[in-house]
This record gives sequence, structure tokens and C-alpha cells, in this order.
Amino acid sequence: MSEKLKVGILGGTGMVGQRFISLLENHPWFEVTTIAASPRSAGQTYEQTVGGRWKMDTQIPEAVKNIVVKNVNEIEDTASEVDFVFSAVDMSKEEIKRIEDAYAKTETPVVSNNSAHRWTPDVPMVVPEINPQHMELIPYQRKRLGTTRGFVAVKPNCSIQAYAPVLTAWMEFEPYEAVVSTYQAISGAGKTFADWPQMEGNIIPFISGEEEKSEQEPLRIWGEMKNGVIEPAKQPLITSQCIRVPVLNGHTASVFVKLKDKSVEKEQLIEKLVNYRGLPQQLALPSAPKQFIQYLDEDARPQITMDVDYEHGMGISVGRLRKDSVYDWKFVGLSHNTVRGAAGELSYAQSY
Repeated sequence: MSEKLKVGILGGTGMVGQRFISLLENHPWFEVTTIAASPRSAGQTYEQTVGGRWKMDTQIPEAVKNIVVKNVNEIEDTASEVDFVFSAVDMSKEEIKRIEDAYAKTETPVVSNNSAHRWTPDVPMVVPEINPQHMELIPYQRKRLGTTRGFVAVKPNCSIQAYAPVLTAWMEFEPYEAVVSTYQAISGAGKTFADWPQMEGNIIPFISGEEEKSEQEPLRIWGEMKNGVIEPAKQPLITSQCIRVPVLNGHTASVFVKLKDKSVEKEQLIEKLVNYRGLPQQLALPSAPKQFIQYLDEDARPQITMDVDYEHGMGISVGRLRKDSVYDWKFVGLSHNTVRGAAGELSYAQSY
């Protein structure tokens, strides 16, 4: 690519917006040129706006410090300066739908971290390694929006990254039922321990809306496109519990699964994981993990402190695969929720 694409970040002052900005620093294809946020942040430089609220481990990139933050509601002004936008706005679902559609109608592609459009029939919800073919919905959406270039595409809930890729790798063995418990980091709520000291040494056995997302969104990802909409898969049926735990980054999933193929051996299951490759790996996209899923043999892996940054946070770590006395198999999965599960996945979704 001879010239970098100009990127706008909508909601660039929040945690996911900050993660976008940190991940896109020195990206070979993309350059952050525009940052938009709420009216109260508009008119200040990015450094002035987030200087006391920067939540990343790295420093604010020099290239964005002096960008003057725009009002995200001034759509034409923001869209006129970019090739496409990443959206991480903090609004109600209806407000998010309206503003993302409005940006798309300016002929600006919108790649969104938000959940508002995940069940809009003609909006693709994509994990690039699993269902890139769902991007074929975009012509149907453009017809609805009246656009030739603009569209909205979204990513799924961050917690499903710890187990949906595993079940995808095993599809030929026909998984038909799964029990999933997720143990989710506080950054999934946009928090650090400085923001949420009550979480230190604490567990909260409820995260609003997470169980429904964990059970239903994988079925849409595994679904088939028919007549311009995605017909969700019917299996595997998933039941889940989602628990907030005192961890900064990293969602862990404990999974029990039944397979129709009762003859499969552990070695076959592991082989399918470590050799699983999707379109991002085939295209060697800049942010894509070279090996999407790693399997760890040690009994006490995966662990947050050792494995959450596997493949720069873009890979999935799996361990403790073993036969179960009630279900067929059980395993533990781990993914980085704000990299793999949010900004990182979107940073290469636009690449193709």
C-alpha cells in the first residue's frame, strides 16, 4: 500500500478508543488523523483531553497528542477528513445506531466495536478468522442506506473470543451442546483498578446482558446468508454464566462440550486447534496473529499473567483439554478482551 488510509476514531477518549490509538501507532496501512468524542472534549488537543485519563500501559503516541478533538455529532465535518472510521462511542443503543448509520450515509465505512448493530439484519458481525463471508451482506445494506461506499460492520462480544474459535475449529466433529462460564476482566467494563477499587479482591456474579450475548452471538457468526440476511445456526446450543473477576485484561472461559462424533481423540482436537487458519492468516494481514490458536500442555495454563499477550494479544490460548464424565470434553480458553476482543480485531477487519 503506497499511501496510508486516513482513519478517524469515534469515541477516541474512552478505553477502547485509546486501545485503537495505541494499536494503530506505526501501522503500515493506517494513520489516525481524526479523533472525535463528546462535545465536552471537542476543541482540546487529544493530550489535553485524555492526559489524566490515559489507561494504556504505553504512552500516548506522539503522532496524536496534538490532534484537536472534534465533536462526534458534527458528522459531515469529521467524515470529510477520513477514509473510514472505527467506532467506540459511549451512547445508548438507539443513539449509536443513528450516528453510525449517519456516518455511513456520508460514504464513510464504519467498523464498530459497539453492540447496537449486532442484530441489524444487513449488518455483518464478523470474526475475520471465522466468517469473513458475511461481509457479502454489505451490498444489501448499502441498498437500504442509499450508499455506494459507506456501510457499517461490527464485531461480536469480546468474551466469545475465548471459546467460539475453538468450537469453530472442531465443527467437523459436530459440537451440539456447550456449557460456558466466562471470567471477565474489569477492562471489559472500561475500568481500571484506579477507577474501580471495589473490584480488588472481589467477584461479581453478574454482568448485564453478557449471558444472552455469549449464548446467541456465536450462532449468528456460524449462520448462513440467505436472501440478504444471516440465518443463525441452530447448534451448538450454548448456556452460559458470566462473572466479573479482579483481573485488568483477559477473559477466561471454562467450557464443557458435547460432540456428535464420539470417536475423536484428544490429539485430533489439538491438531485442529493449532493448525486452524483463517483469511487474515492467509492474507498475512499486518495485525493478524501468525498462529491464531495455541494449545498449552501444562496443567496450570493458560494464565492471564503468562498468556494474555500471546501474539501481541491477538491470539487465543487453550489448555486443560480432557474428557469429561458428563459432557464429552472440557477445556479452558483465554483471550485479550480489549485487543483480540475489541480494537485489535477491528484494526485488521478493515484491511480486507
